Amino acid sequence: METQVLVYRGPVRWAGHALLAAVSVLSLFPLVWMVLNAFKPTDEILYFSLLPQNVTLQNFADALEMIPLPTMIVRSFASGVFQMVGQLCTGILAAYALTRWDFPGKKLFYGLFTVTWLVPFQATMLPNYVNLVQLGLRDTVAGIVLPNLASAFAILTLYQSFNAFPKTIFEAAQVDGANSLKTLLQVVLPNLKGPVASLGIILFIHCWNEYFWPLLITRSIDKATVQIGLSMFLSSEGNLWGPLLAAAVLASLPILLLYMVLQKQIIDSFMKSGIK
Repeated sequence: METQVLVYRGPVRWAGHALLAAVSVLSLFPLVWMVLNAFKPTDEILYFSLLPQNVTLQNFADALEMIPLPTMIVRSFASGVFQMVGQLCTGILAAYALTRWDFPGKKLFYGLFTVTWLVPFQATMLPNYVNLVQLGLRDTVAGIVLPNLASAFAILTLYQSFNAFPKTIFEAAQVDGANSLKTLLQVVLPNLKGPVASLGIILFIHCWNEYFWPLLITRSIDKATVQIGLSMFLSSEGNLWGPLLAAAVLASLPILLLYMVLQKQIIDSFMKSGIK
């Protein structure tokens, strides 16, 4: 048996590497295609050739002229950060309460969180829209952020991590005279940096990519997010592929720069937390 394992370990290992390489190429190809075609003239974009024959920056100039792309990127980044922070704060407090104390209705609250997670946000869009319009928050970052300050996904994800935290540490902190808030801030969170960091990354990316709610709550192009700006290059009269690809490249830069700066922390957080 040991001999067979040694014999087949090499071929199986190389096959695994080949499969991973193929999947990596398939995953990266759309991004490479987008970047390369952003530098092509409009009449070359639909050609089969991957590399541009005549490199041009006109698509980027047209994209910046047609829509206020920098303002849209700033608004998307701000709304994503605010939503991520709000969802993390509410998720941490709710998960901590559900795992730290036993109180009447605890299982009911957990079940309600699970049910709300199963309800798509599109089902609650219209009630949220009516309420925010009545509050005068249309065309504002607050209008985009407020309905998304709490996330059932964040609560349920953090609940698993908090529930696995050793109960003896809670008891030791209580013996030392630490109150509940001090225990959370100085004992629990420092030991759960991985799950919290990885969840924050997932929440930010989800908020950054959100399209339908910002489209519903914003009226003017000056108050729109970058995802709405990208859709403006697609119309029934014709698609402006050059400016669209150039704008998509510029819209991807903040996420790519964030990954390059926090690459080690992002990889470590996902490996430690086990979030897929």
